[in-house]
Amino acid sequence: MRIADVILILAAGLVIAGCDKSESSQSGGVSGLRFAVIPKGMTHEHWKAVEAGAKKAAAEAGNVEIIYKSAPKEDDTLLQVNLVQSFVSSRVDGIILAPLSDQALVAPVRLAAQAKIPVIIFDSPLAGQIGKDFVCYIGTDNYRAGVLAGKRLGEVMEGKGTVLLLRYAESSASTREREQGFLDALKKDFAAIAVIDPPQYAGAEVNSAKKAAENMITAHLGKFDGVFCPNETSAAGMLIALEDRQLAGKVRFVGFDANPRVIAGLRARKLDGVVLQDPFKMGYQSVKQMLDRLAGEPVPPTTDTGAAVATPGNVDSPEIYRLLHPLEAAASQGS
Repeated sequence: MRIADVILILAAGLVIAGCDKSESSQSGGVSGLRFAVIPKGMTHEHWKAVEAGAKKAAAEAGNVEIIYKSAPKEDDTLLQVNLVQSFVSSRVDGIILAPLSDQALVAPVRLAAQAKIPVIIFDSPLAGQIGKDFVCYIGTDNYRAGVLAGKRLGEVMEGKGTVLLLRYAESSASTREREQGFLDALKKDFAAIAVIDPPQYAGAEVNSAKKAAENMITAHLGKFDGVFCPNETSAAGMLIALEDRQLAGKVRFVGFDANPRVIAGLRARKLDGVVLQDPFKMGYQSVKQMLDRLAGEPVPPTTDTGAAVATPGNVDSPEIYRLLHPLEAAASQGS
């Protein structure tokens, strides 16, 4: 490891320790359980809904403090590794983690297991052993969600044409599964649809996704009729790039996860579908199942929190509206 990386790890650990101490003193000291909830990032609507769900479950329990921390960007695997290690050192009662890398987070999760600190993995799978390295997995069946995207795009393209696939990140297991589900659905049910898949990766920010989308559009202009993007940043970046080229609404487009820009695009029929997860349920169930684990109750090895496809036609139906606006729904439930 480079000296610069070691310095970063030590500095991040000091910052985290300082934040934890500050939070504890501000609350006057918390009796009961302390759960570290570590999402992939903090800025996306998805992670804000996870936090709301986790805090609602904690409030219902009455004796749980949620320490919700993450790297600022969804590509800082090194800092996420350090976060897990720091929470192991501070002896939290449980760790709830959405791993940025299905490989790089295995060792720190095993470190937690050795320290007898239970870990629940949510949102994105980890390449470890359920029941040994971590308690369980809670999240979307990402492969099935990708299949839903493939079926929706195949239908609106009427089974013909060419699709542009903008991938998210090589290290992300959840989006890899979505991408594979999407490709398999086209191969199975819409074999006449061709796919352009260099592969090209959007990255963790809308700006990087927009640049990647612009590069793909420029390279394949006039050669594609549809687009699929497997997460919030890639969908938002692609939407901006299509709008800039006056292609939005002309090219069939299915995205994944929603933010205000994507929702507006869906209503304007610039997207034909958006696959929605239930991040509030992920956060809520993760805390509930951690409590069950600590109480000695049985916990299922996997929990599918579900997925649905929002379209311009069903955007205001009660269930789709709830998934499109999870923070609003959480507020109405008194979270």
